[in-house]
Amino acid sequence: MGDLLPLLLQGAWVTVQVTFWGSLLAIVTAILAALGRMSHIRAVRWLAISYIEIFRGTSLLVQLFWLYFVLPMPPFNFEMSAYGVAIIGLGLHIGAYGAEVMRGAIRSVNKGQYEACIALNMPPTTRFYRIILPQALLAAIPPGTNLLIELLKNTSLVSLITLSDLAFRARQLDQATFETLKIFTLALVMYFVLAQVINVAMRYLERRLSSGRMRGGLQ
Repeated sequence: MGDLLPLLLQGAWVTVQVTFWGSLLAIVTAILAALGRMSHIRAVRWLAISYIEIFRGTSLLVQLFWLYFVLPMPPFNFEMSAYGVAIIGLGLHIGAYGAEVMRGAIRSVNKGQYEACIALNMPPTTRFYRIILPQALLAAIPPGTNLLIELLKNTSLVSLITLSDLAFRARQLDQATFETLKIFTLALVMYFVLAQVINVAMRYLERRLSSGRMRGGLQ
């Protein structure tokens, strides 16, 4: 096992990096797309709807192939590394699902909060970032946690665009050593541990946001 673990850990580190940056992109994209979906400007609203439906309605694997193999070809002539494609592809894909989660979370904020902000003459931007967004994020954490874990599991697909992630290293070791049971059991455990780290981190964030909301309510 000692000769297998170092290579698997190298792959796991790539998986962690792709998951982290892909998650950040997914969160930002989800918020922006949710706001676009709720916009009163028709062009912005339809742009957001198009993004959400295209990325939810097509295969993630095909999206990764398209970004990696099609974009470098004419008429696009735009080439990205496998690492960049992995982050952008996963981030945009999960962000499309997250947009609907965020839209529901934003709409779940009590209308009295909006009315109070308007009564206090609070600018819309300040109102959103200080009052609405923290409450919406709190409501979005449970379903959002599932999406981030899904993003982690989907990183196994990036091995098909030559990125040396955990799944890639596991297959590489399996072909070299034929220790299939040991290798894929270790990979399974590593994915499970990473998923639990996401779960614990999101629960911690939920507690922090909840305590902040309670302190705000007591003031």
